[in-house]
Amino acid sequence: MRRRLAAALVLALLLPAWVAAQETAVVYGTVRDSAGKPIDRALVRIAGTPFAAFTDSSGVYRLAAPSGRVVVVVERIAFRTMSDTVTLAAGDSRRVDFTLAPKPGVLLDDLPRQLPRAMGGTVLGTVRDQVGRPLERALVQFAGTSRGAYTDALGRYRLTDVAPGTVVLEAVRIGYVPARETVTVAAGDSVRVDFAVSPKEGLTLNDIFQLPPVLVTPSKSSQLVEQTSTSVAVVSEHQLARRAVNTVDEAVDKAPGVQFLNGQVNIRGSSGYVLGLGSRVLVLVDGVPANQGDRGGIHWDLLPVDQVERVEIVKGAGSALYGSAAVGGVVNLLTRDIPVGTHARLRTTAGAYADPPHEEWRFRSRTGLQEGVDLTGSYGTPTLRGRLAAGTRHSDGYREQDARDHWQMAGKGEWHASPRSRLDVSGAWASDQYQTALMWCTQGRCDDRGQAYQPFKADTGGKGDHTFSYKGYLAATLLRSDAESTVTWQGRASWVRTRFTDYQRSGNDFSIANRFGAELRATARHDTTRTVTIGAELSASDLVSDIFCGTPNATCSHTQGEYAAYGQNEGRLGTVRLTTGARIDFLAVDGSSLTAVVSPRVGAVLPARTGRWRASLGRGFRAPAMAERFPSTTVLGLSVIPNPDLDPETSWSLEVGNTLAVGSTLGVDAAAFWTEARNLIEPFVDLSVGQIQLRNTPRSRLAGLDLMLGVVPLPGLTTALSYTFLHARALAHDTIPERPLAFRPEHLLTLTGDYTVGRFGVGADFRYMSRFANVELFQDLSLFPADRRAAARVLDLRASWERGPVAAHLQVANALNFIYNLVPRTLAPVRTVTLTLTWSY
Repeated sequence: MRRRLAAALVLALLLPAWVAAQETAVVYGTVRDSAGKPIDRALVRIAGTPFAAFTDSSGVYRLAAPSGRVVVVVERIAFRTMSDTVTLAAGDSRRVDFTLAPKPGVLLDDLPRQLPRAMGGTVLGTVRDQVGRPLERALVQFAGTSRGAYTDALGRYRLTDVAPGTVVLEAVRIGYVPARETVTVAAGDSVRVDFAVSPKEGLTLNDIFQLPPVLVTPSKSSQLVEQTSTSVAVVSEHQLARRAVNTVDEAVDKAPGVQFLNGQVNIRGSSGYVLGLGSRVLVLVDGVPANQGDRGGIHWDLLPVDQVERVEIVKGAGSALYGSAAVGGVVNLLTRDIPVGTHARLRTTAGAYADPPHEEWRFRSRTGLQEGVDLTGSYGTPTLRGRLAAGTRHSDGYREQDARDHWQMAGKGEWHASPRSRLDVSGAWASDQYQTALMWCTQGRCDDRGQAYQPFKADTGGKGDHTFSYKGYLAATLLRSDAESTVTWQGRASWVRTRFTDYQRSGNDFSIANRFGAELRATARHDTTRTVTIGAELSASDLVSDIFCGTPNATCSHTQGEYAAYGQNEGRLGTVRLTTGARIDFLAVDGSSLTAVVSPRVGAVLPARTGRWRASLGRGFRAPAMAERFPSTTVLGLSVIPNPDLDPETSWSLEVGNTLAVGSTLGVDAAAFWTEARNLIEPFVDLSVGQIQLRNTPRSRLAGLDLMLGVVPLPGLTTALSYTFLHARALAHDTIPERPLAFRPEHLLTLTGDYTVGRFGVGADFRYMSRFANVELFQDLSLFPADRRAAARVLDLRASWERGPVAAHLQVANALNFIYNLVPRTLAPVRTVTLTLTWSY
């Protein structure tokens, strides 16, 4: 095994070198207008090469460049194009600043109304790319001038008061070849002109990896993709839409190196499965922690999926910035900004579940259905903007006693008090009523029809069990920058509340929990040479429960506090970009003495001829959830007993990776990772006394590699392969020998393909997951002969159609109706057909 692991790690590190392009250097600098104001989203490129980057909100750019004599070109809509010639040596770093002059003319919205409305004409239409996707912020202008209008999120534009006659219109967007159309406009008439623009060569690498040019999660502030020293995966808005999902986790599950076990997220095998308790992944909503206060788990349906713009997934220990729970990584759900004007969006969902493949497994006489509807409305001015969304879903479920009803509301408000001040207020509330079918029944525990087990049927002893669940969050974030935009201040406050009641034959359980949080952060930037971030954060959780008390048949309360300070410095040392930082957290449970945990981190990024190399070493930690310290319940007749002396989990994580683009059609990303963990909290099953207790595992090791390969073989066709090899072991201690960590697959493979032509698109995902080497409780197959494990092979198919404001997305999940389970005696979803229709205004 060690030889296989070593060979896999070497392969991950050497593969990018096989496809090396050429020796590179680095060009960086700022782009400003004639008044000295920074210009964001300007395209800086090396003429005749695929090297390109956009400026950030401070007008700063940084990009790799080939060695030798090169021409640096800067383009920005409404400004004159500029260029400069520099000579670069391999590994060199050169600063080049630009000052752009505006093109003559003014935008249409700034023109005085010289024509009576009845005399002027109107030109309207859309701007789309070559595969039919709408393009936002494209400029449709009168050729030769800068008079025009920008497109909205649906690619729509509208020009009013157009003088009668023949005009030439031009659609321009950075990264695309401009398109022109000639049209004749009559007085008082309206004419529709639609544009289709093609991307420029050499700008498709980010599309291959689905990465935007700027990320906000790895450093708690805006950062160019090429500056990150850790592996990042992004689930884009298009991926969320085309997969026709109802909750965010359904799409995140297909991200490279990410896997869900019955709703519990694993990044590189970090969490395993413990009934949703104590997630080792921290979930944020617009940067605000959203893990539960009592169980430490995640409610993925708290936020309507239609409100999410993209999801950023940072892999590896993130505790140096984010503290507890960021042992395996951080998932940040970023919601849509509110546009100016009046907008509305209606999303409907309908679907059906496949019947059991064998008559002996049938449990109902009709087809199980699901349906839902979401409605969103927003209104915005340049100063104040607001959005409100509401929706509901119902599901019959795909197995017995699996029905669910879900209601939700979400809102967001923005106050742009000045160009340098912004206040965001957001919140969501959701309610669920669902039946519980935690495990299927075995022979003699239901109408088994002579079968050893019935995967679609619930145990008779749990008939009628159901749960009422309520959850919500409220957050406010204030952002303020100084006049020179070198220092940005951010303060936020948040409240997450969860409440559930389990109605069971054996007795009801309930828990009410609150998690309050606050943070103050300052970020100072000095061009591209240095970024310093410092901050302080606190979190206070409380619960009232009868299941997390430590003693049966009692109602109690517990509290847990976390207080932290952190700092991080990012700067250049020659051609290397270095990141160093640390965070100290103080923990207290029920007013006990403080426990201190220090989490340092160091990272580096090195542009080279063999791609962009990155390396990071950091310490992660997680404080035990109160539900892990004080449980008092039963599972399969076994008593779950408390362990208030649980210690915090800690780990050291090392990663070395490389990202390389070969031309404009091939991208490779490979990373080797190694995590040495102490005190991982895992369930310990003692069948001799019929008890389960969560205990600290002295030492554990998770090592392996991530490989991502993206290819654009034909126009409109994108393909991707992601593979994760994982070697996860609980190391030997005392008299206990080394053993595999439970619920970690050794191999995780995902193949993805999408083809778009015109308004139509088709795609597929195939996921292979090797069988678990170890599962808790059911490991001994002599005691549980019906629980033999097998590999999972799941194929998802999808199709889409878009026309103007209307879009339809069809998904067939688990198209082959592969019957499998990932957690003990819990059937994974069967074939599910889902159709979503979306109308946007």
